[in-house]
Amino acid sequence: MARRIDAIDWNILRELQGDGRITNVELSQRVGISAPPCLRRVRTLEEEGIIKGYRALLDEKKLGFDLMAFAMVHLVSQAEADLSAFAAQVERWPLVRACWMLSGETDFILLCVAPDLRSFQNFVLELTGAPNVRNVKTALTLKQTKDAAIVPMEGDAP
Repeated sequence: MARRIDAIDWNILRELQGDGRITNVELSQRVGISAPPCLRRVRTLEEEGIIKGYRALLDEKKLGFDLMAFAMVHLVSQAEADLSAFAAQVERWPLVRACWMLSGETDFILLCVAPDLRSFQNFVLELTGAPNVRNVKTALTLKQTKDAAIVPMEGDAP
């Protein structure tokens, strides 16, 4: 059974979501505890998998990936082995930034980036030719209106 996350842990999580590069000393000051117990709490949250990791958020457009699109994939078979094989294949496609398995008509939705339309079209050709893929529908994004890479922290519990 998972331990209960208290108000201090919620504050630590809130602060780290806002700035993952904050020093432990600054974090401890912001959450109102001394540095050693703050570090122990952060390490515990990491060990429990609540904090999954740290990374830099990059601007894909400034790095030459001007096109963002979704690909909705419908497989021929939804047997567990086929779903797992497709998920493993997705891991090998660098243009896929995120992938979700869905219920309903679409089996997977992929968030993709590409330098240009031709590159994305080439990727879609590879995707549609992958084993067990029945069909693929795509949607090019026009404008991103929200990009919140955080978990809501309105209250202290879900």
